[in-house]
Amino acid sequence: MTRDPQADEAPEGPSEGSSDELVDDPSDALDDALDVDDDLDDDLEDGDGVVEDATGELWPTATESQREDAIAAATSALQRGRLAVIPTDTVYGLAADAFDADAVADLLDAKGRGREMPPPVLISSAATIDALVVALPGYARSLLDAFWPGPLTLVARQQPSLQWDLGEAKGTVAVRMPDHPVALAVLERTGPLAVSSANLTGRPAATDAEQALDMLGDEVAVVVDDGPSPGGEASTIVDVTGTQGRVLRVGALSLEQLNAVLEPLGASLVLEGS
Repeated sequence: MTRDPQADEAPEGPSEGSSDELVDDPSDALDDALDVDDDLDDDLEDGDGVVEDATGELWPTATESQREDAIAAATSALQRGRLAVIPTDTVYGLAADAFDADAVADLLDAKGRGREMPPPVLISSAATIDALVVALPGYARSLLDAFWPGPLTLVARQQPSLQWDLGEAKGTVAVRMPDHPVALAVLERTGPLAVSSANLTGRPAATDAEQALDMLGDEVAVVVDDGPSPGGEASTIVDVTGTQGRVLRVGALSLEQLNAVLEPLGASLVLEGS
């Protein structure tokens, strides 16, 4: 479903009767998060005063007000335990609250992926990594200094005190700071998000909102449409859990680009399996 770009500047709430998850007390749940006016609240309420989440609603970002409404809608959905599709600098991402185990499980189910493939976590600031991981090697900090925000995912040892369940992560977490204003704006409001490429397992990652909507529209509350992905290629993944860094997947950044940063420091990465 595409949201009418000529709609009122106040963001519309989700349509009635389209979800299996309900939110109690709509005035508290939506007014602050989406700045919905009283008339729109009346349109959203059913006879019992319950607001139901829309499924696969497309939110454009062509104007500043539309962008703000889309960011607010995605933020509200994610904070209520729903899934949202957001743009990033690489490909579109399927997002869930990283600290909501049920939402993360829904993300994996939506993609047709098992717990053996836990999703990465996106953050809005490089400083946040120290709250999520331990024993980050010096060469890893050099990489994030050079390539964050950007298409570099670091797999590090997670803080053992973290209360989350991303899947069978074996004590590690994959972390990235994206270089995209909409993604960063959402992350600043929600905190860390579990985000995997917006696609069904076995199909190419979505590089625009329509592709994501086609694959995942029945599983998500909000799809933020910010046009084609500026990168169009997945991030490069580097395992930094040991003294020797290993490239697990070559993506937007090449091994040569990464080693160009590290070699002057007396370090280098190797390709997994080499």
